[in-house]
Parts: sequence; C-alpha cells; structure tokens
Amino acid sequence: MSIKPLPQVPNCFYRVSIKGLILNERRNKFLISKDEAGFWDLPGGGLEWGETPQDDLAREVEEEMNLTITKTASRPCYFLTGKQTVNPNIHIVNIIFECQVDNFDFTPSPECLEIKFVDSKDIIELEVSDGVIKLMQIFDPQNHTVQI
Repeated sequence: MSIKPLPQVPNCFYRVSIKGLILNERRNKFLISKDEAGFWDLPGGGLEWGETPQDDLAREVEEEMNLTITKTASRPCYFLTGKQTVNPNIHIVNIIFECQVDNFDFTPSPECLEIKFVDSKDIIELEVSDGVIKLMQIFDPQNHTVQI
C-alpha cells in the first residue's frame, strides 16, 4: 500500500483531518500510530468530500490499521490547528473525536507500523506530529471519565 500524495491546498485554506482519540482502559493515555516515515500521530486522516467525520474516521482507521471503530462521539472533543509534519508548508486543522475500537489486533501497513498508548512522559523520545504535541498540552483525562 503506497501513501497517496496530498492535493495542493491554497495558502488561505486548512487541510481538514479527522483524528480519533482512542483511550486506554484507565482513560489516562491515548493511542498513537507510527507511519513508515517514523512519525507518530493520532489515527485518522483527511476528510473526504461528502463524508461525515464519523464515517471518515471509521474508513481511515480500517484502511490504515485494519481496526473497526465501534463507537464515535457525536461531537469533537478537541479542535487543533498546526502544520503538517511531512510538509510544514501545509496548514492543517485536526478535528478530534473520541472513539472506541473492537480490539487492538491491528494489521501493520505503511501508514501504521506500530501503535502505543502515550502520556506526556512517553512522547519525549518520539518523533510526534504537531497535533500530538498540541493535544498533549491540553489533554485532561478528567474530561474523559465517561465512556462514549
């Protein structure tokens, strides 16, 4: 599976990316995945024309990780802007929805070689996306005490 090139986005627009906040059992860490370039990011990807964010997230997680989302929140829990890791000239907005998967038996792909649950101490030695850094700065487990 090869990574598709991203379309050119005019400077006045943000590329919209839907990301999943998948929490561990204690709900104090969240899942990130490592791509073939060595970067760690939240699961998900670019919002496709005509898809709902929930459908887009389910499709992206299925394509990249071969995991099935069983529940997705009806509203986003975080909204972040930043620069794309691979191409810092592209500005991106990450709309993050809390979701759950049926299991963690993922199938590696170029877009997802590894997965792990992290907190602020765990990401110090990792090459993480701008979105993961920004999310870690505002992530509060107390806001996620009730399962969706």
